[in-house]
Amino acid sequence: MRRRARLMTATAAAALLIGCASGPAASRPGPDRSKEGERVLVFSKTAGFRHDSIPTGVATVKELGAANGFAVDATEDATAFTAKNLARYDAVVWLSTTGDVLNAAQQTAFETYIRGGGAYVGVHAAADTEYDWPFYGGLAGAYFQSHPAIQPAKVQVEDHAHPATAHLGAGTWDRTDEWYNYRANPRDKARVLASLDESSYTGGTMSGDHPIAWCQSDYQGGRSFYTGGGHTKESYAEPAFRQHLLGGIRWAVGAAQADCRPEKGYTPIFDGTSASLEGWKQAGPGSFALKEEDGTLTTTGGMGMLWYDRRELGSYSLKLDWKMTGDDNSGIFVGFPPSDDPWSAVNNGYEIQIDATDVPEKTTGSVYGFQSADLKKRDKALNPPGKWNTYEIRVEGERLRVYLNGVKINDFTNSDPARSLRQGHIGIQNHGDADEVSFRDIRLKDLPARHSGPPAPTTSGAGR
Repeated sequence: MRRRARLMTATAAAALLIGCASGPAASRPGPDRSKEGERVLVFSKTAGFRHDSIPTGVATVKELGAANGFAVDATEDATAFTAKNLARYDAVVWLSTTGDVLNAAQQTAFETYIRGGGAYVGVHAAADTEYDWPFYGGLAGAYFQSHPAIQPAKVQVEDHAHPATAHLGAGTWDRTDEWYNYRANPRDKARVLASLDESSYTGGTMSGDHPIAWCQSDYQGGRSFYTGGGHTKESYAEPAFRQHLLGGIRWAVGAAQADCRPEKGYTPIFDGTSASLEGWKQAGPGSFALKEEDGTLTTTGGMGMLWYDRRELGSYSLKLDWKMTGDDNSGIFVGFPPSDDPWSAVNNGYEIQIDATDVPEKTTGSVYGFQSADLKKRDKALNPPGKWNTYEIRVEGERLRVYLNGVKINDFTNSDPARSLRQGHIGIQNHGDADEVSFRDIRLKDLPARHSGPPAPTTSGAGR
Protein backbone atom coordinates (compact mmCIF):
# COMPACT_ATOMS: atom_id res chain seq x y z
CA MET A 1 0.00 0.00 0.00
CA ARG A 2 1.00 3.57 -0.62
CA ARG A 3 2.22 4.72 2.79
CA ARG A 4 4.23 1.56 3.39
CA ALA A 5 5.84 1.74 -0.04
CA ARG A 6 6.94 5.34 0.50
CA LEU A 7 8.52 4.76 3.90
CA MET A 8 10.23 1.55 2.86
CA THR A 9 11.76 3.31 -0.14
CA ALA A 10 13.06 6.17 2.00
CA THR A 11 14.42 3.78 4.60
CA ALA A 12 16.20 1.65 2.03
CA ALA A 13 17.90 4.69 0.54
CA ALA A 14 19.00 5.89 3.96
CA ALA A 15 20.37 2.47 4.84
CA LEU A 16 22.64 2.54 1.78
CA LEU A 17 23.91 6.01 2.73
CA ILE A 18 24.28 5.39 6.44
CA GLY A 19 25.16 1.73 6.55
CA CYS A 20 22.44 0.95 9.07
CA ALA A 21 19.42 -1.27 8.43
CA SER A 22 15.97 -0.23 9.51
CA GLY A 23 12.61 -1.92 9.53
CA PRO A 24 9.27 -1.10 7.90
CA ALA A 25 7.02 1.62 9.26
CA ALA A 26 3.39 1.48 10.27
CA SER A 27 1.02 2.24 7.43
CA ARG A 28 -2.57 2.90 6.54
CA PRO A 29 -4.82 0.16 5.12
CA GLY A 30 -4.76 -0.32 1.38
CA PRO A 31 -3.42 -2.44 -1.44
CA ASP A 32 0.25 -3.43 -1.36
CA ARG A 33 1.97 -1.40 -4.11
CA SER A 34 5.45 -1.68 -2.62
CA LYS A 35 7.15 -2.23 -6.01
CA GLU A 36 5.77 1.01 -7.43
CA GLY A 37 6.86 4.61 -6.97
CA GLU A 38 4.80 7.39 -5.45
CA ARG A 39 1.43 8.26 -6.96
CA VAL A 40 -0.35 11.61 -6.73
CA LEU A 41 -3.96 12.55 -7.45
CA VAL A 42 -4.63 16.08 -8.75
CA PHE A 43 -8.15 17.24 -7.92
CA SER A 44 -9.38 20.48 -9.57
CA LYS A 45 -13.17 20.51 -9.27
CA THR A 46 -14.70 23.98 -8.89
CA ALA A 47 -18.08 25.01 -7.53
CA GLY A 48 -17.25 28.73 -7.52
CA PHE A 49 -14.79 30.86 -9.47
CA ARG A 50 -12.82 28.83 -12.00
CA HIS A 51 -9.20 29.73 -12.69
CA ASP A 52 -8.15 29.54 -16.33
CA SER A 53 -4.72 28.38 -15.12
CA ILE A 54 -6.07 25.01 -13.95
CA PRO A 55 -5.25 23.06 -17.15
CA THR A 56 -1.74 24.52 -17.12
CA GLY A 57 -1.35 23.62 -13.47
CA VAL A 58 -2.50 20.04 -14.01
CA ALA A 59 -0.12 19.67 -16.96
CA THR A 60 2.72 21.05 -14.83
CA VAL A 61 2.20 18.53 -12.04
CA LYS A 62 2.19 15.75 -14.63
CA GLU A 63 5.43 17.08 -16.10
CA LEU A 64 7.03 17.28 -12.67
CA GLY A 65 5.92 13.74 -11.93
CA ALA A 66 7.33 12.38 -15.19
CA ALA A 67 10.66 14.10 -14.54
CA ASN A 68 10.91 13.14 -10.88
CA GLY A 69 9.61 9.61 -10.63
CA PHE A 70 6.06 9.92 -9.33
CA ALA A 71 2.89 9.01 -11.20
CA VAL A 72 0.08 11.54 -11.55
CA ASP A 73 -3.64 11.04 -12.09
CA ALA A 74 -5.97 14.01 -12.50
CA THR A 75 -9.72 14.29 -11.99
CA GLU A 76 -12.57 16.70 -11.38
CA ASP A 77 -14.86 13.84 -10.42
CA ALA A 78 -15.56 13.86 -6.69
CA THR A 79 -16.58 10.19 -6.78
CA ALA A 80 -12.84 9.47 -6.77
CA PHE A 81 -12.99 10.22 -3.03
CA THR A 82 -13.60 6.73 -1.68
CA ALA A 83 -11.48 4.96 0.90
CA LYS A 84 -10.42 2.31 -1.61
CA ASN A 85 -9.40 4.74 -4.33
CA LEU A 86 -7.64 7.25 -2.05
CA ALA A 87 -5.51 4.44 -0.59
CA ARG A 88 -3.76 4.29 -3.98
CA TYR A 89 -2.24 7.75 -3.51
CA ASP A 90 0.60 9.19 -1.47
CA ALA A 91 -0.82 12.71 -1.78
CA VAL A 92 -3.86 14.52 -3.13
CA VAL A 93 -3.19 17.90 -4.75
CA TRP A 94 -6.15 20.28 -4.48
CA LEU A 95 -5.36 22.56 -7.41
CA SER A 96 -7.35 25.84 -7.28
CA THR A 97 -10.52 24.09 -6.18
CA THR A 98 -13.34 26.44 -5.12
CA GLY A 99 -16.59 26.12 -3.21
CA ASP A 100 -18.20 22.94 -1.88
CA VAL A 101 -16.76 20.14 -3.97
CA LEU A 102 -17.35 17.00 -1.85
CA ASN A 103 -20.48 15.54 -0.29
CA ALA A 104 -20.58 14.20 3.27
CA ALA A 105 -19.51 10.64 2.37
CA GLN A 106 -16.63 11.90 0.25
CA GLN A 107 -15.51 14.20 3.05
CA THR A 108 -15.51 11.27 5.46
CA ALA A 109 -13.40 9.20 3.05
CA PHE A 110 -10.86 12.01 2.75
CA GLU A 111 -10.72 12.51 6.52
CA THR A 112 -10.06 8.78 6.93
CA TYR A 113 -7.33 8.98 4.30
CA ILE A 114 -5.56 11.86 6.07
CA ARG A 115 -5.91 10.32 9.52
CA GLY A 116 -4.42 7.11 8.13
CA GLY A 117 -1.23 8.87 7.01
CA GLY A 118 -2.27 10.50 3.74
CA ALA A 119 -1.05 13.87 2.50
CA TYR A 120 -2.65 17.07 1.22
CA VAL A 121 -1.14 19.66 -1.13
CA GLY A 122 -3.16 22.84 -1.53
CA VAL A 123 -2.47 25.24 -4.39
CA HIS A 124 -3.80 28.83 -4.48
CA ALA A 125 -7.62 28.67 -4.44
CA ALA A 126 -7.56 25.46 -2.42
CA ALA A 127 -7.95 27.98 0.43
CA ASP A 128 -11.20 29.16 -1.21
CA THR A 129 -12.82 25.77 -0.73
CA GLU A 130 -15.15 23.96 1.71
CA TYR A 131 -15.81 26.78 4.19
CA ASP A 132 -18.34 24.68 6.12
CA TRP A 133 -15.98 21.74 6.67
CA PRO A 134 -13.79 22.50 9.73
CA PHE A 135 -11.52 19.50 9.14
CA TYR A 136 -10.60 20.85 5.73
CA GLY A 137 -10.03 24.36 7.04
CA GLY A 138 -7.56 23.06 9.61
CA LEU A 139 -5.84 20.90 7.01
CA ALA A 140 -5.43 23.76 4.54
CA GLY A 141 -4.28 26.00 7.39
CA ALA A 142 -6.29 29.13 6.51
CA TYR A 143 -9.27 30.22 4.45
CA PHE A 144 -9.21 32.87 1.72
CA GLN A 145 -10.57 36.30 2.61
CA SER A 146 -9.77 38.68 -0.26
CA HIS A 147 -7.15 39.65 -2.83
CA PRO A 148 -5.88 42.78 -4.55
CA ALA A 149 -5.01 43.01 -8.24
CA ILE A 150 -2.30 40.77 -9.71
CA GLN A 151 1.02 42.53 -9.10
CA PRO A 152 4.70 41.99 -8.24
CA ALA A 153 5.62 41.44 -4.59
CA LYS A 154 8.58 40.39 -2.51
CA VAL A 155 8.35 36.98 -0.86
CA GLN A 156 10.44 36.54 2.27
CA VAL A 157 11.74 33.00 2.70
CA GLU A 158 11.51 31.92 6.34
CA ASP A 159 12.61 28.29 6.00
CA HIS A 160 15.65 27.57 3.82
CA ALA A 161 15.75 23.82 4.50
CA HIS A 162 12.30 22.72 3.32
CA PRO A 163 12.49 21.33 -0.25
CA ALA A 164 9.81 23.83 -1.34
CA THR A 165 12.04 26.80 -0.45
CA ALA A 166 15.63 25.49 -0.16
CA HIS A 167 16.40 26.60 -3.73
CA LEU A 168 15.46 30.25 -3.22
CA GLY A 169 18.67 31.65 -1.73
CA ALA A 170 19.14 34.15 1.06
CA GLY A 171 17.38 37.18 -0.45
CA THR A 172 13.76 37.84 -1.25
CA TRP A 173 11.88 35.97 -3.95
CA ASP A 174 10.49 38.54 -6.37
CA ARG A 175 7.52 37.34 -8.38
CA THR A 176 4.10 38.32 -9.71
CA ASP A 177 0.87 36.60 -8.68
CA GLU A 178 -2.53 37.18 -7.14
CA TRP A 179 -1.72 37.55 -3.46
CA TYR A 180 -4.39 36.20 -1.13
CA ASN A 181 -5.29 37.66 2.23
CA TYR A 182 -6.43 34.99 4.70
CA ARG A 183 -9.10 34.98 7.39
CA ALA A 184 -6.63 33.77 10.02
CA ASN A 185 -2.88 33.49 10.42
CA PRO A 186 -1.71 29.85 10.31
CA ARG A 187 1.57 30.55 12.14
CA ASP A 188 0.48 29.08 15.49
CA LYS A 189 -0.32 25.67 13.99
CA ALA A 190 1.88 25.40 10.88
CA ARG A 191 5.50 25.97 9.94
CA VAL A 192 5.54 29.09 7.79
CA LEU A 193 7.92 28.61 4.87
CA ALA A 194 7.49 31.98 3.18
CA SER A 195 5.64 35.21 3.83
CA LEU A 196 4.81 38.38 1.91
CA ASP A 197 6.46 41.73 2.48
CA GLU A 198 3.27 43.78 2.58
CA SER A 199 5.27 46.98 2.02
CA SER A 200 6.32 45.70 -1.42
CA TYR A 201 2.81 45.72 -2.93
CA THR A 202 -0.62 47.19 -2.30
CA GLY A 203 -3.62 45.43 -0.81
CA GLY A 204 -2.14 43.29 1.97
CA THR A 205 -4.41 43.18 5.04
CA MET A 206 -2.59 40.93 7.51
CA SER A 207 -0.83 43.61 9.54
CA GLY A 208 2.65 42.82 8.30
CA ASP A 209 2.64 39.10 9.23
CA HIS A 210 1.42 37.54 5.98
CA PRO A 211 2.26 33.84 5.48
CA ILE A 212 1.95 32.67 1.88
CA ALA A 213 3.32 29.09 2.06
CA TRP A 214 3.33 26.69 4.98
CA CYS A 215 3.30 23.03 6.03
CA GLN A 216 2.06 20.84 8.86
CA SER A 217 3.93 17.64 9.69
CA ASP A 218 1.07 16.03 11.61
CA TYR A 219 -2.46 17.18 11.03
CA GLN A 220 -4.58 14.47 12.66
CA GLY A 221 -2.15 11.84 11.37
CA GLY A 222 -1.40 13.24 7.91
CA ARG A 223 0.81 15.81 6.20
CA SER A 224 -0.27 19.14 4.76
CA PHE A 225 1.45 21.64 2.44
CA TYR A 226 -0.10 24.82 1.06
CA THR A 227 1.15 27.52 -1.30
CA GLY A 228 -0.75 30.68 -2.13
CA GLY A 229 0.96 30.99 -5.50
CA GLY A 230 -0.34 29.64 -8.78
CA HIS A 231 -3.14 31.97 -9.85
CA THR A 232 -1.61 32.84 -13.21
CA LYS A 233 -0.77 30.59 -16.12
CA GLU A 234 2.67 32.22 -16.16
CA SER A 235 3.38 30.90 -12.66
CA TYR A 236 3.69 27.37 -13.98
CA ALA A 237 6.40 28.39 -16.46
CA GLU A 238 8.58 29.95 -13.73
CA PRO A 239 11.45 27.58 -12.82
CA ALA A 240 11.51 28.80 -9.21
CA PHE A 241 7.76 28.32 -8.75
CA ARG A 242 7.85 24.90 -10.40
CA GLN A 243 10.62 23.87 -7.99
CA HIS A 244 8.59 25.32 -5.11
CA LEU A 245 5.59 23.21 -6.10
CA LEU A 246 7.74 20.14 -6.70
CA GLY A 247 9.39 20.49 -3.30
CA GLY A 248 6.02 20.70 -1.60
CA ILE A 249 4.80 17.56 -3.37
CA ARG A 250 8.04 15.65 -2.66
CA TRP A 251 7.77 16.51 1.01
CA ALA A 252 4.09 15.55 1.10
CA VAL A 253 4.66 12.11 -0.42
CA GLY A 254 7.61 11.45 1.91
CA ALA A 255 10.37 11.60 -0.71
CA ALA A 256 12.00 14.47 1.20
CA GLN A 257 11.94 15.33 4.91
CA ALA A 258 11.66 18.66 6.74
CA ASP A 259 10.71 20.09 10.13
CA CYS A 260 7.13 21.32 9.72
CA ARG A 261 6.38 21.94 13.38
CA PRO A 262 5.28 25.51 14.18
CA GLU A 263 8.21 27.78 15.03
CA LYS A 264 7.92 30.98 17.07
CA GLY A 265 10.15 32.91 19.43
CA TYR A 266 13.56 32.11 17.93
CA THR A 267 16.31 34.73 17.58
CA PRO A 268 18.79 34.40 14.69
CA ILE A 269 22.39 34.14 15.87
CA PHE A 270 23.68 33.51 12.35
CA ASP A 271 21.47 34.78 9.53
CA GLY A 272 23.80 34.40 6.56
CA THR A 273 25.42 37.83 6.82
CA SER A 274 28.94 38.81 7.87
CA ALA A 275 27.46 41.10 10.52
CA SER A 276 25.88 38.13 12.30
CA LEU A 277 29.32 36.51 12.68
CA GLU A 278 30.43 39.24 15.07
CA GLY A 279 29.21 37.11 17.97
CA TRP A 280 31.28 34.08 16.93
CA LYS A 281 34.95 33.11 17.43
CA GLN A 282 37.12 30.48 15.71
CA ALA A 283 38.98 28.09 18.00
CA GLY A 284 41.78 25.95 16.59
CA PRO A 285 42.83 25.45 12.97
CA GLY A 286 40.69 25.74 9.85
CA SER A 287 37.80 28.12 9.32
CA PHE A 288 34.37 28.58 7.78
CA ALA A 289 33.72 30.13 4.37
CA LEU A 290 30.80 32.57 4.27
CA LYS A 291 28.68 32.65 1.12
CA GLU A 292 26.26 35.53 1.57
CA GLU A 293 24.32 34.90 -1.65
CA ASP A 294 22.84 31.74 -0.15
CA GLY A 295 23.49 32.54 3.52
CA THR A 296 25.73 29.57 4.26
CA LEU A 297 28.84 28.80 6.29
CA THR A 298 30.94 25.92 4.94
CA THR A 299 33.72 24.12 6.79
CA THR A 300 37.30 24.63 5.61
CA GLY A 301 40.15 22.59 7.06
CA GLY A 302 40.33 21.72 10.73
CA MET A 303 40.14 20.31 13.30
CA GLY A 304 38.61 23.43 14.82
CA MET A 305 35.36 24.97 15.94
CA LEU A 306 33.38 28.18 15.48
CA TRP A 307 31.71 28.97 18.77
CA TYR A 308 29.13 31.51 19.93
CA ASP A 309 30.88 33.63 22.53
CA ARG A 310 28.28 36.28 23.37
CA ARG A 311 26.91 34.36 26.35
CA GLU A 312 26.70 31.01 28.01
CA LEU A 313 23.39 29.23 27.64
CA GLY A 314 21.26 27.40 30.18
CA SER A 315 17.92 25.98 29.07
CA TYR A 316 17.39 26.57 25.37
CA SER A 317 16.36 25.26 21.98
CA LEU A 318 18.98 25.58 19.24
CA LYS A 319 17.89 25.11 15.63
CA LEU A 320 20.08 25.07 12.56
CA ASP A 321 20.13 23.69 9.03
CA TRP A 322 23.02 21.59 7.76
CA LYS A 323 24.05 19.79 4.59
CA MET A 324 26.81 17.33 3.73
CA THR A 325 28.26 16.87 0.26
CA GLY A 326 29.12 13.18 0.78
CA ASP A 327 30.62 11.11 3.58
CA ASP A 328 31.68 14.12 5.63
CA ASN A 329 32.19 14.82 9.31
CA SER A 330 31.12 17.69 11.54
CA GLY A 331 29.00 18.28 14.59
CA ILE A 332 27.45 20.72 17.04
CA PHE A 333 29.01 21.11 20.48
CA VAL A 334 27.01 22.14 23.54
CA GLY A 335 27.66 22.72 27.23
CA PHE A 336 31.35 23.69 27.19
CA PRO A 337 33.18 26.60 28.92
CA PRO A 338 34.69 29.52 26.98
CA SER A 339 38.04 28.59 25.46
CA ASP A 340 40.19 29.17 22.38
CA ASP A 341 41.09 25.46 22.47
CA PRO A 342 38.54 23.33 20.54
CA TRP A 343 39.49 20.33 22.65
CA SER A 344 37.92 22.04 25.63
CA ALA A 345 34.56 21.45 23.98
CA VAL A 346 35.47 17.80 23.38
CA ASN A 347 36.56 17.20 26.96
CA ASN A 348 33.99 19.30 28.79
CA GLY A 349 30.91 19.34 26.58
CA TYR A 350 28.94 17.09 24.27
CA GLU A 351 28.88 16.79 20.48
CA ILE A 352 25.78 16.02 18.43
CA GLN A 353 27.35 14.30 15.47
CA ILE A 354 27.03 14.79 11.71
CA ASP A 355 28.68 11.88 9.89
CA ALA A 356 27.17 9.71 7.18
CA THR A 357 29.03 6.48 7.99
CA ASP A 358 30.35 5.40 11.36
CA VAL A 359 29.44 3.16 14.27
CA PRO A 360 26.04 3.98 15.82
CA GLU A 361 27.35 6.08 18.73
CA LYS A 362 29.50 8.15 16.35
CA THR A 363 27.19 8.80 13.42
CA THR A 364 24.52 11.38 12.57
CA GLY A 365 22.24 12.11 15.50
CA SER A 366 24.43 10.51 18.14
CA VAL A 367 25.73 12.19 21.26
CA TYR A 368 29.23 11.39 20.10
CA GLY A 369 30.82 8.54 22.01
CA PHE A 370 28.02 8.42 24.57
CA GLN A 371 24.67 7.49 23.02
CA SER A 372 23.47 6.43 19.58
CA ALA A 373 20.43 7.95 17.98
CA ASP A 374 17.35 5.80 17.43
CA LEU A 375 18.58 4.57 14.07
CA LYS A 376 15.21 3.54 12.66
CA LYS A 377 13.72 6.94 13.36
CA ARG A 378 16.90 8.66 12.23
CA ASP A 379 16.97 6.85 8.90
CA LYS A 380 13.34 7.73 8.14
CA ALA A 381 13.87 11.39 9.03
CA LEU A 382 17.22 11.90 7.28
CA ASN A 383 17.71 13.57 3.91
CA PRO A 384 20.74 12.25 1.97
CA PRO A 385 24.00 14.11 1.26
CA GLY A 386 23.41 17.10 -0.98
CA LYS A 387 20.08 17.94 0.71
CA TRP A 388 19.38 20.13 3.73
CA ASN A 389 18.48 18.78 7.15
CA THR A 390 17.33 20.60 10.28
CA TYR A 391 18.47 19.85 13.82
CA GLU A 392 16.75 21.01 16.95
CA ILE A 393 18.99 20.53 19.97
CA ARG A 394 16.95 21.05 23.09
CA VAL A 395 18.74 21.41 26.44
CA GLU A 396 16.78 21.56 29.70
CA GLY A 397 18.69 20.95 32.90
CA GLU A 398 20.92 17.93 32.28
CA ARG A 399 18.60 16.57 29.59
CA LEU A 400 19.55 16.87 25.91
CA ARG A 401 17.10 15.98 23.13
CA VAL A 402 17.90 15.89 19.43
CA TYR A 403 15.27 16.34 16.72
CA LEU A 404 16.09 15.67 13.07
CA ASN A 405 13.66 17.28 10.62
CA GLY A 406 11.10 17.46 13.40
CA VAL A 407 11.51 13.84 14.61
CA LYS A 408 12.99 13.13 18.03
CA ILE A 409 15.91 10.76 17.44
CA ASN A 410 17.91 11.04 20.69
CA ASP A 411 17.08 11.69 24.35
CA PHE A 412 20.17 11.83 26.55
CA THR A 413 20.67 12.76 30.19
CA ASN A 414 24.08 13.78 31.44
CA SER A 415 25.24 11.87 34.51
CA ASP A 416 28.95 12.74 34.30
CA PRO A 417 30.01 14.98 37.22
CA ALA A 418 32.84 16.39 35.09
CA ARG A 419 30.33 17.82 32.61
CA SER A 420 27.17 19.86 32.91
CA LEU A 421 24.57 20.94 30.38
CA ARG A 422 23.10 23.58 32.69
CA GLN A 423 25.49 26.25 31.51
CA GLY A 424 27.86 26.50 28.58
CA HIS A 425 28.49 27.62 25.01
CA ILE A 426 27.51 26.17 21.65
CA GLY A 427 29.70 25.71 18.56
CA ILE A 428 29.88 24.13 15.11
CA GLN A 429 32.84 21.97 14.11
CA ASN A 430 35.14 22.14 11.09
CA HIS A 431 36.54 18.65 11.17
CA GLY A 432 39.23 18.30 8.50
CA ASP A 433 40.47 19.12 5.02
CA ALA A 434 38.45 16.35 3.37
CA ASP A 435 35.17 17.24 5.10
CA GLU A 436 32.66 19.73 3.67
CA VAL A 437 29.57 20.53 5.70
CA SER A 438 27.46 23.68 5.32
CA PHE A 439 25.31 25.43 7.90
CA ARG A 440 22.71 28.18 7.75
CA ASP A 441 19.86 29.77 9.70
CA ILE A 442 21.23 29.20 13.21
CA ARG A 443 18.62 30.38 15.68
CA LEU A 444 18.11 30.24 19.42
CA LYS A 445 15.22 30.28 21.85
CA ASP A 446 15.62 30.50 25.62
CA LEU A 447 13.48 28.08 27.63
CA PRO A 448 12.38 28.27 31.27
CA ALA A 449 15.15 27.10 33.58
CA ARG A 450 14.83 23.66 35.09
CA HIS A 451 16.24 23.07 38.58
CA SER A 452 17.53 19.64 39.53
CA GLY A 453 20.34 18.14 41.55
CA PRO A 454 23.90 17.59 40.34
CA PRO A 455 24.63 14.68 38.00
CA ALA A 456 25.42 11.39 39.73
CA PRO A 457 28.99 10.05 39.41
CA THR A 458 29.46 7.62 36.57
CA THR A 459 32.09 6.43 34.13
CA SER A 460 31.76 8.05 30.69
CA GLY A 461 33.43 7.63 27.34
CA ALA A 462 35.14 10.32 25.29
CA GLY A 463 33.77 12.34 22.41
CA ARG A 464 35.39 14.17 19.56
